[in-house]
Amino acid sequence: MPYAPHASSRYDAPSGVKAVLGPTNTGKTHLAIERLCAHSSGAIGFPLRLLAREVYDRVCKIKGENNVALITGEERIEPKNARYLLCTAEAMPVTDRSLAFVAIDEAQLAADRERGHVFTDRLLHARGREETMILGSATIEPLVKALVPGVEVVSRPRFSTLSHSGAKKLSRIPPRSAIVAFSAEQVYAIAEMLRRFRGGAAVVMGALSPQTRNAQVALYQSGEVDYLVATDAIGMGLNLDIEHVAFAGLSKFDGRRHRRLTTAEMAQIAGRAGRHQRDGTFGTLTGSGGHDSEFEPEEVYAIEEHRFPPLTKLFWRDPEPRFDSIATLIADLEAPPERPELAPAPEAIDLAVLKRLAEDPDIASTVNGRAQIARFWEVCRLPDFRQQGSETHARFIARLWQDLKQGELGADYMAQQIAQLDRTGGDIDTLQGRIAAIRSWAYIAQRPDWVLARDEMAARARAVEARLSDALHGKLTERFINRRTAVLMKKLGPDAGLLSVRLEDEEVLVEGEHIGSLRGFGFQVDPGARLTDRKLLLAAAERHLPALLQARADALAAAIHEGGAPLTLDGGAISWEGERIATLTAGRSLLAPVLVPERVLDAIPAPSRKALVAALEAWLETALEPLAPLRKLDEASRSEEAGPDLRALLISLVERGGMAAREETGVDRLDKGRRTMLARIGVRVGALDLFLPAMLRPGPIALWRQLARVAGKQAPGGEPDAAMPPAMDAAKRQRAPGYRNLGKQLIRLDMAEKLLREAHEARGTGSASRDFALDPARAVSMGLTTSSYARLLRMAGFQPVMPRPLAEDAHGPPAPVRWRWRPPRRQVEEVRVQPVRADSAFAALGELIGADRGR
Repeated sequence: MPYAPHASSRYDAPSGVKAVLGPTNTGKTHLAIERLCAHSSGAIGFPLRLLAREVYDRVCKIKGENNVALITGEERIEPKNARYLLCTAEAMPVTDRSLAFVAIDEAQLAADRERGHVFTDRLLHARGREETMILGSATIEPLVKALVPGVEVVSRPRFSTLSHSGAKKLSRIPPRSAIVAFSAEQVYAIAEMLRRFRGGAAVVMGALSPQTRNAQVALYQSGEVDYLVATDAIGMGLNLDIEHVAFAGLSKFDGRRHRRLTTAEMAQIAGRAGRHQRDGTFGTLTGSGGHDSEFEPEEVYAIEEHRFPPLTKLFWRDPEPRFDSIATLIADLEAPPERPELAPAPEAIDLAVLKRLAEDPDIASTVNGRAQIARFWEVCRLPDFRQQGSETHARFIARLWQDLKQGELGADYMAQQIAQLDRTGGDIDTLQGRIAAIRSWAYIAQRPDWVLARDEMAARARAVEARLSDALHGKLTERFINRRTAVLMKKLGPDAGLLSVRLEDEEVLVEGEHIGSLRGFGFQVDPGARLTDRKLLLAAAERHLPALLQARADALAAAIHEGGAPLTLDGGAISWEGERIATLTAGRSLLAPVLVPERVLDAIPAPSRKALVAALEAWLETALEPLAPLRKLDEASRSEEAGPDLRALLISLVERGGMAAREETGVDRLDKGRRTMLARIGVRVGALDLFLPAMLRPGPIALWRQLARVAGKQAPGGEPDAAMPPAMDAAKRQRAPGYRNLGKQLIRLDMAEKLLREAHEARGTGSASRDFALDPARAVSMGLTTSSYARLLRMAGFQPVMPRPLAEDAHGPPAPVRWRWRPPRRQVEEVRVQPVRADSAFAALGELIGADRGR
């Protein structure tokens, strides 16, 4: 018979063993927690540290932290008087019969190739003084009945139904779904795609630390994201609010070969969908590649009906090998079981490392005696957290043994090893590698006789793992979650009105996420947004901005009515906060433009938009009040009393901004009554020009020029300089509105009229041939040069009369220039100024004027 030490005596079981079996979502774990708390003491063994920690937190709330212990390979929280132990299967006490209650969770893992022998041992030997509970899948029922005499089997039905929903594209996967892939690369690719068009996903993989996994799960559970992308690590120990599970593939590499999942493995993963009384669905992901990406009909039937072939073997390995020699140890670990229900466990990594190091004479020669062999075996059993294979792990174990064979690891050495890993920089893979390494040192620090200052080193290792986990969580969130898109995608449905939308300065925040800025009434997408996010942000703006726009429109309309709105009219457009909100177009006349609201106002709800447009029209009417004198002319041009000549003159003045050269108006053809009417409506008839004095100011001129452009009429160009009198660049000597062009200088029409009126008063009532002198003081005060003043006078018909030059032997000042007026017979533009001789009396007049200006 194959060797199996103490086997026959240890298969017997005391009474009180109950096997609670059934599919996922049957409340098995919840029942075990209730039974644990009903006893005076107890322990539960879990397949994952993550699950042990979750239940530890729950039991602490019931029994208090001083009464509850957490025991795992990497973390131990053991109050002195703890009576309730939450453990991983490897760390749970087996031979201790002082506990009233003992339970082992997920017992079907006894068929797992790597860890199965551990669960088989706990199923066979872990017993409570009063009650023992075995939790697991119904597939293990025949073997439990065969291996545990007198066991009571309780079958529990699933609380909710699980149904197949077929294959779906990733873009069609519903919210609150988990997508399961079987490689890190595929997990990353799917999470990236979900980030682009769904805002992102939480990521769960077996390589993550429990803390990182919990943080990612919290993102999903809180609703911050609606999708979870995971490896098959999701199939155990994670109770989530998942409504649908989508398989990205149905095959995986199990460490030896690439194979299709068994129906039990499919069901374990699919069973994450639908918790408590909510039904769940499962299906596959189309476009994920692979020839085996669809469920077979018999697989669908098995998963929906929870009908799976029973397990036929559980893996077993001698839990109490002899330590007489390394060869004896290896022989016991490879010994076959004596029961037909058990099968020899495949070579696990701890045994592979032991055999590899036993072949190294430098290592084997240092392992002598039972105690040393037992210690060496404990070192070989260090878990391969790095998942780098037996050869790499064996090298790490060899280096560790060189330090442990003589005693304990020093505090300085441990602190140095831990400090080397205390770096939070790097990418996701780098951080995962550091977390795996620190978990190894955390495990080492927990061993009672391996490390000096054990408690301090264990605390340091946990602290570094926590910092690295936080950094990894941050990297995963940064890479795979677009919080803004996630928020918007969740709220673009019928409940969009529930969203928190607010405006900070000009920044639009939806649920605290910046989506763009509001300038005037125009929404501008955040320039930092990805191209793929722009449509989403615009859609979000359409749904969530009307309320903000309505408030803005109402506030602006109220400000307009109160006279405090900062609106501007420029280029035929009305702007607010630098953004155009309305445009003027040609109306029935130049002075009656039509206000056309910009399209940005279309997003404002209709009542508020109508009120705002009415307020803008009222504001425009007020803004155009400086053109009231022109409106007066426009109204007079429609009067029947005006007659055709005056009507034509008035229309011409309106189109020219209330000013025109006298010779172009035909004013001299008007009778006295029409001229009186012209004066009554404010038109001044000057020597050279007709003009409205009120229209000579810059403001009215600028308004008229805008309206002329809006009406499609060409307004005189050229903007004079601010100097008095204004000058213009030679290249821009066009006639500026309101000014008379004197060559290098311009003079405003009313100023020119003052000078000419003064000249006519000096002329008196004498005959036209009478000479007279002019005082240039007013021209000098206006800043006119001699040539400019002379040009103005000649335009109005004044001609200089040059005095005779002094005799060669005469001395004294030259005689002053005198003037003579003759009515102009030619167009003003054709008047030429004769060149002034340097020795003439008129030149002397210029010198005197210059001297006066110098003083």
